[in-house]
Parts: sequence; structure tokens; C-alpha cells
Amino acid sequence: MTLRAAFQMDPIENFVIGGDSTFALMLEAQRRGHELHYYLPDDLLLRGTEASAHMRPVEVRDEEGRHYERGKRILRPLGDCNVVMLRQDPPFDMSYITTTHMLEAAGEKTLVVNDPAWVRNSPEKLFVMEFPELMPPTLITRSLEDVRAFRREHGDIIMKPLYGNGGAGIFRLQKDDTNVGSLVELFQSVFREPFIVQRYQPEVRKGDKRIILVDGEIAGAINRVPALEETRSNMHVGGRAEPTQITGREREICASIGPELKRRGQIFTGIDVIGDYLTEINVTSPTGIREVKRFGGADIAAMIWDVIEDKVAAL
Repeated sequence: MTLRAAFQMDPIENFVIGGDSTFALMLEAQRRGHELHYYLPDDLLLRGTEASAHMRPVEVRDEEGRHYERGKRILRPLGDCNVVMLRQDPPFDMSYITTTHMLEAAGEKTLVVNDPAWVRNSPEKLFVMEFPELMPPTLITRSLEDVRAFRREHGDIIMKPLYGNGGAGIFRLQKDDTNVGSLVELFQSVFREPFIVQRYQPEVRKGDKRIILVDGEIAGAINRVPALEETRSNMHVGGRAEPTQITGREREICASIGPELKRRGQIFTGIDVIGDYLTEINVTSPTGIREVKRFGGADIAAMIWDVIEDKVAAL
């Protein structure tokens, strides 16, 4: 089966290919003989009921600094593609949300991965709230009074933007920290949305585990260990990736959420687990598949394309 695949993504010239999951997916698609195109979110257009994009054919190679060659920019209906990969990074803002509406007009014979309607309706820090039995105590609010009451109850807390990504804007507020009022004021002035407050999990010093699920099934995992002077474990801010094993509790978590991910058409998902608790469900542009393979784990890009090919064949 030869597919025409279009990637909606960030600028390819900015990729750091050694850790980029989108690039791994492109390499695997090309290895299978699929025809690759890419475009940026700003290249999308909707005319009537037909979505199109100004896209470029592209060839990729696993060589840093020489990792792509692209062709002439052309306007192509998304319905001419067998699959569209929704792979631009957050922020999950109105621009991102608008693209999910436009992608719904791709056509019945075009598979969009992940399903754009459910990406829109499954914000990563809100979707997880549907599984309270799997989470640490969590509050979503804009109220200083609520934040103070939550800290009195739990002592040591984390506060972060509801639609943040990559570890940006995450703060730890310990029991005697006097900055809670100032920080809430800052969040209220910067963000129109509520923000998220969670009980601090000291197990994060041993790592924040990223578990990747493919069509609702466990595919692999890495552990992300925060730097010595950091609360955050995200690799964007200095977290160290290391190999890991999946525990019995983590299998229980995945078994609980996996069927819902599959039902929502979320083929490629990354969840975050600290200790025994699920903290996020990442559906927008999850990462980690190159690290899993580098540590001797599964070839998750191949697993994803196996699922995509089966689903396209069934359309």
C-alpha cells in the first residue's frame, strides 16, 4: 500500500532530529514508500466545505543539518491525501483549535491522526480530570482563596498553566512559601483561563515517566529525571531521559484509559506518570519515540504506521 501522507507541523528546518517524533514518523513513512508532503498550520485554508493546504513534497534523511529536501509549494485539497498527521506543537490556543475545525473538512476518505475533533475536546490537563481515581489531588481554578485552601490541605503544591507545554510556567509552592499571592496575581494577569494546581509528588525526583500508547495499547516508555536544581523533568528544560520498565500500577492506568483513547481516535498518545499517579494525557503532539528506540525498546513509528495503514484500508 502506497499512501499520500501530509504532515501539518512546525518548520522542518528547525527540527532537532535526534529527539523528534514527527521526524521519526516521516522517516518510517518514507521507508515504506509513502509519498510525503508537509505544510505549516498557516498554510491551511477552507473554501466552502473543502479544506486544502499549500504543501510541499519532501524527502527526509537521518542526517543532522542535511535532514530534508523539499519541492515546490502547491495547493492541494486534503481530500487528495490518504492521511494527514496533526503534528504541530502546542500552545493549545485558538489558532490550534481553529486548525482542528478545518481538518474536520479533510473528507471521509482521509484519515487525520490524531482525530482532530477529539484532540480539540481532550485538552491534556482537562481530559485527565475524567480519571480522578488515577490522579493526585488536583484543582482547576482562578481563585487565590481556592489555591490557599488547597495548599493548607496538601502543604506542598505545583501550579502550572492549564494550556502550557514543555514545562513552561511550572512552579512549586511549599508550605511556607510566601509567593503564592504574587504568583496567582501573575497567572491571573497573563492567562485568561483557569490554571491547574496539584499536590506535589516527591517521587518526581526519581523521574516523570512518559508512557506511549498506540491505538490505546502500551508501546513503550522512558523515564525523565529532573536536573538537580529543577522541579521540572521535561527534556526541554534539562530533564534527562533514561530507560525504564513499566510497573504493574502503570499497566493498570493504561488499561483504564486505553479503551477511551482508542474510542476517541487517538492513535499516538503519551501519558505522564509520577509515582503511582497519572498527571497528563498528551494527545496534541506527543514525543518520546526516538528515545524509546534508542534505549532498545520498540520501533513505535513502525507500530503507528501499521495502525494507520490498517485504518486507511478500512475507509
